[in-house]
Amino acid sequence: MSDTMTDDASRRDFLYIATGAAGLVATGAAVWPLVDQMNPSADVLALATVEVDVSAVEAGTQITVKWRGKPVFIRHRTEHEIEAARAVDVGSLPDGDARNANLPAGSPATDADRAASEDGQWLVMMGVCTHLGCVPIGNASGDFGGWFCPCHGSHYDTAGRIRKGPAPRNLPIPEIAVNGTTITLIEEYKA
Repeated sequence: MSDTMTDDASRRDFLYIATGAAGLVATGAAVWPLVDQMNPSADVLALATVEVDVSAVEAGTQITVKWRGKPVFIRHRTEHEIEAARAVDVGSLPDGDARNANLPAGSPATDADRAASEDGQWLVMMGVCTHLGCVPIGNASGDFGGWFCPCHGSHYDTAGRIRKGPAPRNLPIPEIAVNGTTITLIEEYKA
């Protein structure tokens, strides 16, 4: 074989590799904007985590905040409400699951597993009825002193657990962090 044929083969191999590499770079540059546009926008990320100052919320009252387009009930419970919630036998509940995003799935629906603080004073839960998505009425409404959904008659107790009516599940508890008088509703972005 002559040197000219070897040089031609080397040149051809180099051109094939260079063309392939340039094609891969061009494809990556074309596809990246399509992939990147699937990430949440800045306004969505800004709404993902909300801090709420609860220092002015008196015992026996609640506030409702909007998070991710849905109402969230933050209730400062009285000693009586805490005692009533802790006296309930979990085995008698229609839904025995805590439905608490801060705990492992399948945790029991005890009051301690649903309260936002160890002393039980704070209860934070999504304010959407698990039957058809209505917003239950709070402030000691219903048969169990908690929340009542007038649309179809679901009754929740002072821990937000379904006790009576067509709703199949307890009111869910979002992922939260409590730091003194600030409650943070958290939603981590998972790529």
